Amino acid sequence: MSVSPSRLAAISAANNYRTSKTVAFTESHSAGLFGKNVFNDKIMQQRLPKAAYKSLRKTIDTGAVLEAGVLDIVATAIKDWALEHSATHYAHVFQPLTGITAEKHDSFLEPDGRGGAIAEFSGKQLAQGEPDASSFPSGGIRATFEARGYTAWDVTSPCYLIENANGNTLCIPTAFVSWTGEALDLKTPVLRSMKALDQQARRILKLFGHQNIAMITATAGPEQEYFLIDRNFYLNRPDLLTAGRTLFGAKPPKGQEFEDQYFGVIPDRVLAFMHEAEAELYSLGVPVKTRHNEVAPSQYEIAPIYENANIAADHQQLLMITLKRVARKYGLECLLHEKPFAGVNGSGKHLNWSLGNATQGNLLEPGNTPHQNMQFLVFCAAVIRAVHRHGALLRAMVASASNDHRLGANEAPPAIISIFLGEQLADVFEQLKKGKAKTSKAAGTMHLGVDTLPVLMRDAGDRNRTSPFAFTGNKFEYRAVAANQSIAAPLAALNTIMAESLDYIATKLEKTKGKFEDAVQAVLTEIAKEHSAVIFNGNGYSEEWHKEAAKRGLPNLKTTVDAVPVIASKTTVEAYEKFGVLTKRELEARRDIAFEQYVKAVMVEANIVIELVNTKYLPTALRYQTELAQNVAALKAAGAKGDAKLLDKVTKLIGDLHEAMDALVELRGHHAKSLEDEAAHLCHEVLPQLVEIRKTVDALEAVCPDESWPMPTYEEMLFIK
Repeated sequence: MSVSPSRLAAISAANNYRTSKTVAFTESHSAGLFGKNVFNDKIMQQRLPKAAYKSLRKTIDTGAVLEAGVLDIVATAIKDWALEHSATHYAHVFQPLTGITAEKHDSFLEPDGRGGAIAEFSGKQLAQGEPDASSFPSGGIRATFEARGYTAWDVTSPCYLIENANGNTLCIPTAFVSWTGEALDLKTPVLRSMKALDQQARRILKLFGHQNIAMITATAGPEQEYFLIDRNFYLNRPDLLTAGRTLFGAKPPKGQEFEDQYFGVIPDRVLAFMHEAEAELYSLGVPVKTRHNEVAPSQYEIAPIYENANIAADHQQLLMITLKRVARKYGLECLLHEKPFAGVNGSGKHLNWSLGNATQGNLLEPGNTPHQNMQFLVFCAAVIRAVHRHGALLRAMVASASNDHRLGANEAPPAIISIFLGEQLADVFEQLKKGKAKTSKAAGTMHLGVDTLPVLMRDAGDRNRTSPFAFTGNKFEYRAVAANQSIAAPLAALNTIMAESLDYIATKLEKTKGKFEDAVQAVLTEIAKEHSAVIFNGNGYSEEWHKEAAKRGLPNLKTTVDAVPVIASKTTVEAYEKFGVLTKRELEARRDIAFEQYVKAVMVEANIVIELVNTKYLPTALRYQTELAQNVAALKAAGAKGDAKLLDKVTKLIGDLHEAMDALVELRGHHAKSLEDEAAHLCHEVLPQLVEIRKTVDALEAVCPDESWPMPTYEEMLFIK
């Protein structure tokens, strides 16, 4: 049989790759790199007149309108700084509803009218841009012939420089809206939701007697999981290249069952990549902290310290871009799909979320005796009420064709949204259901039986990796977020439903005429009774929990098709419109875009399956079938008994594959009356057919000669570093 030359070349290239030294932290300490390409507070203070700096700082810290005349001063300072750092262009960077970052570059140079050019950058150019809005998803808000859209400078997220060998670019984080003022991006609702959260949280703090309350912000720290494989393998896998995941691939003899990858020694080539990626992220002010091997072979994680949620969302986009760009410098490909490989763990993005300010600190900090910390209990109760009322919305905010392959599997939280509080807080809220909490389970110490080892501080409760929304000490961790999505939509949802809950509690407490403590106690007891169904500390993977969740009335939206309608449901619209986050029309647009993207993603996969089976897998199987038939015929001609079992097996598999492919082609030709109906057809008819075709091709991979198989195998991609 013929040997696949591209596959052999890929294996050889991966095996012979040698890492070269590009970042030397021994020569330049990471602390010196941090923020060097950011127009941060230190730079602002150095370069702006005192009055302009104070005005800009006031806008950032309090949300006040920037004073007249300051914009041009700030623009000049930013331009001078950028030019000194070899910038040639500036770009308004925004996050359209594609989920990825977009940017339009403009040169600083303008003709001076005398045959020369000068560098210009005005306050107007800083504040507003005008990219074409017609070619981005809008869900019907913009017609194709209506092109005008605006970008607006987000003063709260610092400008930064992206370095390139031939010149740097000044990047300006912006919101993106239509000519009619409707949000066409992911940042605008985050900013609106943070304003709503600030206003409602202030009401609660004022009731508790606080004065001079600093602006309250949501904070976020998304942990990013990803795969790294040799880029030669990636380029030889059209399914990975186009769909982001392998649509075929037999299970290798060894997967992750030995659990030897998790927190294992990081391979040299990968570690070199991590060093350079971190160096770039440090220079952009992204506070990355942790790196380690994840559970699956060739899977890794990078995690930042959590920060202002809006900035964290911008940084998360930069992180994904940086990982992919730097990986290619090391001959690697960074895979951010939720499930690039079947049979091993997929990738998520655990979104750590809290809220607080400079004067009161973290508002989800329970202290040592949370039963006595009434202020904390109010904010925690607000979270419980919000997640119980809007759990379906949180599920919808992470819905995608790719995340459907991960949610509910053994490495990811189920599609049922529940809250893990831990032993200590679960016990406190059980007491509150009965009227009043009087005790808190205490933390302790752990003696390890060896004098040379330190005494360890033991938390009051364990952690739960199966929970989609878990309390982890002083924040909640939303674990269902997809690895390749922006965190902006889940953040906006969390902020909005939290604002709605705080508004509910504040309104009740403001009406009280008796003792304030008694009124707080009554609200806490009410919430503990009415919303405790969402609290679950057990195994979220178990079948028993699925049955129990149904009894509790918790929605189990297993697929994107089930979840997406919630985006524009009555409950969602009421909450978003009440706090000015998104209008009904904007929400309906997002719902339609989600269906549209789902349809496109599954159709791409169906098209790739048809292409690969027809051009690679079937020809390979047919050639092997011919060889086997010739072998059996030759043995019979020689008078020997020819064993046709393998030939029969291959022949049956080829027949099954032909039949399954005919069915897929017919299913692909279906046309529904609406996007929602088309998405349902693809979900319930086409995807199961892709699974059946995969089973047959994978069975052929298990019997065909290895050297003839046309594409890199799981064994090669996951284990050749």
